[in-house]
Amino acid sequence: MIVDNNANIARKNKIRYRRKDHVLVGVSERTSMEAAHQVIKILFEKNVVKKVTIVKIPKKRDYMHIDTIFTQVKKNVWVMLGSFSKKAIKIEDSDPVQRELEGSKKDERIKIIQFKKKNINKPEYFDSLEDLLADISIHDLKCKDKVKLIYSGNNEFPFDTREQWTDSCNLLALKEGVVLGYDRNDKTQEAFKNNGFIIINAGELIEKIESGAIDVDTLKDTLILMPSAELSRARGGFHCMSMPLLRDEL
Repeated sequence: MIVDNNANIARKNKIRYRRKDHVLVGVSERTSMEAAHQVIKILFEKNVVKKVTIVKIPKKRDYMHIDTIFTQVKKNVWVMLGSFSKKAIKIEDSDPVQRELEGSKKDERIKIIQFKKKNINKPEYFDSLEDLLADISIHDLKCKDKVKLIYSGNNEFPFDTREQWTDSCNLLALKEGVVLGYDRNDKTQEAFKNNGFIIINAGELIEKIESGAIDVDTLKDTLILMPSAELSRARGGFHCMSMPLLRDEL
């Protein structure tokens, strides 16, 4: 379960994966730490969950809330912004010009703290977003398959942050491995393709379903592309505009 607040943390709850005893709370430009504290207190007092993880991201309009930096594609596959990866924090894999242009990333580091009801005085800290997502897949969702990260803009400068701005990470999984995304994020599509996903435009998909060429029940590992000129201009992504409250999967 993920709680991600755009105005009032108590009234916008999102479940991004099927795990009733763990909640992720995003603290960002639109969410205060005080509100997150109240959520932890209430959830533990009422025995709703066993653990709560706070994902504190920089207070920048670039990110706004946690949907904009990561979402889940499958139980063992996530899409995320590479700026919060281990290599980016250590400024690895970047050329000398890129390192100088981007400068220090100290102000853009993510902070992740996990509280457990049975031992609230000893929180667990995660060094990176990758570590947290892998932990969720392995320990919460009991995935046996290798955990994979698909990066915004194929983790290539400057496409990574450019496509994150147009919601390359803000995807909605309709079912395990079948996700909705925007057609304008070419490099992110490339990253999905490199990870074995079929890329198809929504219009073409509908035609093939209607003709019987595609069976929706057997559809898997597919990124469905939707027109996005106006939606992305308004800074709206599929996941943050959908608000799924209860799901059988993910």
